[in-house]
Amino acid sequence: MKLSKLGLAMASLLGAGFAVDAMALDLYVDQKTQQIFAEPGKGRTKLGTFQQVDENAAPQKPQNSAQQVEINQIKDDLATKTSELKALDERISDPTLGKVRMGESGVKWESADGQFDVQLNGRIQLDSQMSMNQSGVHGAPGAATTQLADGTSIRRARLSAEGHMFKEFGYKFEYDFDRGNGYTAGGITEAWMNWNGYSPLTLTVGQFKEPISLEEATSDIQTSFIERNMAINAFIDNNNVFKMGTGLRYAQPRYTVQTAFQTETIGNSTGSDTSAAGTNGNSNRNGGQGDTGWGITGRVTGLPWFEDKSHLLHVGAAGSQRNPNINPSAANFASGGPGSGAQFGSQLGNVDRSLILNTGVISTANGKISTQTVTRGGGEAAFVYGPVSVQGEYLQAQVAGNGLQDNTLRGYYTFASLFLTGESRNYNDKMGIFDRIKPAHNFSTNGGGFGAWELLTGYDYLDMNSGIIHGGRADSGKVGLNWYPNSRMRVMANFVHVFDLNTYCTGYTGICTGAQAKTQATSQSGSFNGHHPDIFEIRTQLDF
Repeated sequence: MKLSKLGLAMASLLGAGFAVDAMALDLYVDQKTQQIFAEPGKGRTKLGTFQQVDENAAPQKPQNSAQQVEINQIKDDLATKTSELKALDERISDPTLGKVRMGESGVKWESADGQFDVQLNGRIQLDSQMSMNQSGVHGAPGAATTQLADGTSIRRARLSAEGHMFKEFGYKFEYDFDRGNGYTAGGITEAWMNWNGYSPLTLTVGQFKEPISLEEATSDIQTSFIERNMAINAFIDNNNVFKMGTGLRYAQPRYTVQTAFQTETIGNSTGSDTSAAGTNGNSNRNGGQGDTGWGITGRVTGLPWFEDKSHLLHVGAAGSQRNPNINPSAANFASGGPGSGAQFGSQLGNVDRSLILNTGVISTANGKISTQTVTRGGGEAAFVYGPVSVQGEYLQAQVAGNGLQDNTLRGYYTFASLFLTGESRNYNDKMGIFDRIKPAHNFSTNGGGFGAWELLTGYDYLDMNSGIIHGGRADSGKVGLNWYPNSRMRVMANFVHVFDLNTYCTGYTGICTGAQAKTQATSQSGSFNGHHPDIFEIRTQLDF
């Protein structure tokens, strides 16, 4: 086929009146006649696909210079934004910058590779107390009143940071700006580091809580009543449960084993485990304060029956032996200061924390009576069946030393809890304690729920009369109502009634012996002998 003939044929076809749109068109040539057709047929071969060009169309006008400048500017802006977005994407992808999480569990910073994290925590507890039924309570003639006072206070105001480094190493530092659980003007409560490279096992070094007692091991944020029970206060908490040392914890889903070797707390504390009377307390031992006191403590827990975390039976046992440091100073013993010897006492309320039961210092300056060891032991149990739970503990402290024989102080408590809104106490199987309550429906005025409501009742007993030790004896009943608007807030109301209070021979320097044992003491503790005080407490709490 000659090109001239093909061109003429195509021109004849297009000029013969075939209307085509400006779109692709398939053309075919007859192999014999070499004529061009727009449709396939017998003996026709496809030439290709062609598009009609309108030669009469007006040519596109060139853009003027102003339009061209504007277009170029838009192109430059787009290039700049593209570059910025690319840089931002690279920065977000940088593993060294990590991410911040904020939600119900608080504020947490975490590296992108998961090797490092730190979380900011805090708590505020605002308490009020009204004391009643004290008409017969009075002090010595001419002395100030010894009645329990009404008032309000900030019970705890703590701020802490805790996290992990290189995944396997953890840490925590906590400071209480108010009292610090025994500190006179605020102080460090926890300051420790740990290693948990072998998952069930955790090794801790620093200042941390003694592993003893279910109620004491449970955080004060989660305890059922505002004030811990009398035996817990007397034998553990008031002697400052935060101590320096090293500890091990082995945790499995159905049991835990914890042990610790601990000395005394950091800094200047009012607990009887403080033996350095210098300006910096136990932080320095200068001035002939003697060696620090020390002790070994252990706790074992188990779940003999377990369906889930809201249907279980918890049991446990704990023991401890401490060797306190006795500072042989007559003036020190007379004032009951640090290192003067073991001392046990307990209060009723949280605003007026006066000791209604008090052994006094169980040592004398002349050495005739001297505390050498304090051995504590106890058992614990808790039963949870959905919204219903029951908890109880027995705890005792045996004081041994020069002039002391089989002197055992003891106490116990029990209480029952019912969630009116159907929630259940939340069990933490890694620690063998009870943890944060999460309402089924958080309180909200915008169509939300009512939060969680818990009703409680309990009984509390403490006897610190044994041999020549006359610390007094008391038992009380209590009822409580807790409201949890959400998992981070709580409002608590407690009423405590003392059934029997025997403080005969309490408040003398040293030990009540001989003729003193036949005379009622005139101290504040002694003035409550035979009376039945009542207290009403309210706490508003926030933690984050």
